[in-house]
Amino acid sequence: MTLEDVSSQLESAFPEIAGTKVAFRGEISYTVAREKIVDVCQHCRDVLAFDYMTDLTGVDHFDVEPRFEVVYELYGLPHGNHLRLKVFAPEGDPAVPTVSHIWPTADWHEREAYDMLGITFPGHPDLRRILMWDGYPYFPLRKDFPLEGKPSEVPDVAFTRAAPLEGGPFVSVPSDGITKEREPRARHV
Repeated sequence: MTLEDVSSQLESAFPEIAGTKVAFRGEISYTVAREKIVDVCQHCRDVLAFDYMTDLTGVDHFDVEPRFEVVYELYGLPHGNHLRLKVFAPEGDPAVPTVSHIWPTADWHEREAYDMLGITFPGHPDLRRILMWDGYPYFPLRKDFPLEGKPSEVPDVAFTRAAPLEGGPFVSVPSDGITKEREPRARHV
């Protein structure tokens, strides 16, 4: 089965996604409505033989609505094809139904997207923080989270001041100023 066969079969089963197809460098991506993502994923696994979800990640499109995007990277071992599915969720309701019952690998990926971006996955069997501690009130990979970190008053942790999240060479410029002054958003205010 070629990737074009996959594409035509997927569009036959879900004609509403046909207009969202993006083909680039031998890869195909589709944007799927939130309420259809479980059905599309189930079809991809059961009918199109995409038996492996290699990745699920969240994207924050700060200052754009819908703000959040969930990207599913699928691979079919029997035919060797990759497929990308995308779902958008607004800031006021960043919820996308879980696919952890379709691919068990989604379990940890969905927990990470929840922990870092605040995207929830209704129906997930154990949606709780995976990297940050329980009760942490922020989502560190959101673009409105400051690079200098936020103060922490949580006892028994390694730090009680703002966490030093420097940002790396691609987002800040070298200077003698503190991190907050080097942060890219501070230069555009």
